[in-house]
Amino acid sequence: LEIQAEIVRILDTFTELTTELTTELTARKKQYNYYRDQLLSFEEGEVEWKALGKLAENLDSMRKPITSGLREAGAIPYYGASGIVDYVKDYIFDGDFLLVSEDGANLLARNTPIAFSVSGKNWVNNHAHVLKFETYAERRYVEFYLNSIDLTPYITGAAQPKLNKKNLNSISIPNPSPEEKERIVAILDKFDTLTNSISEGLPREIELRQKQYAYYRDLLLSFPKPDSEVTA
Repeated sequence: LEIQAEIVRILDTFTELTTELTTELTARKKQYNYYRDQLLSFEEGEVEWKALGKLAENLDSMRKPITSGLREAGAIPYYGASGIVDYVKDYIFDGDFLLVSEDGANLLARNTPIAFSVSGKNWVNNHAHVLKFETYAERRYVEFYLNSIDLTPYITGAAQPKLNKKNLNSISIPNPSPEEKERIVAILDKFDTLTNSISEGLPREIELRQKQYAYYRDLLLSFPKPDSEVTA
């Protein structure tokens, strides 16, 4: 009984640590959303506003969907509306781009970001818009802004939500100075890394704690078999 109690105590400690980290992550995400909304809110007349089509080059005409049966397996990410769908052998884009969901339920549900940056060689199908910006700060600033606002006025179709190219290009974006964009992006990048990165920050710590818990659970609950069973 003493051994059982000690095992329970050790495992409970790991569970409590994971719960504390998860609670901390939730709090950090709320804090991140608060500061993001504050940094991206401007008083009337404080900055000029521009249509997204004036801030970015739209490369949708270069997209090319490939049905799953015709894709040649490789190491190049193949992107759709909500991220990587597959990996293929060839690419059609090479550089830094902002992808924005064109269709799908997530445009309304917003369970995952509808705008996400990609870098390097990649292939994009016709379910994500492809935008190119002049600088890193411009791209990330628009990414943060699009993920913070309600896009319902620009979305058509209830059963099959869609953000078409014309409506995407018409989205009004607050356009402060390049220096202010760099300042905003630097702050939000730090919060983003802390709360959302897989390799850094709290999510990584939670993942490591869960693996540690599983390791010690299996170790503590593994008992040697009686000699009679071993020799049988």
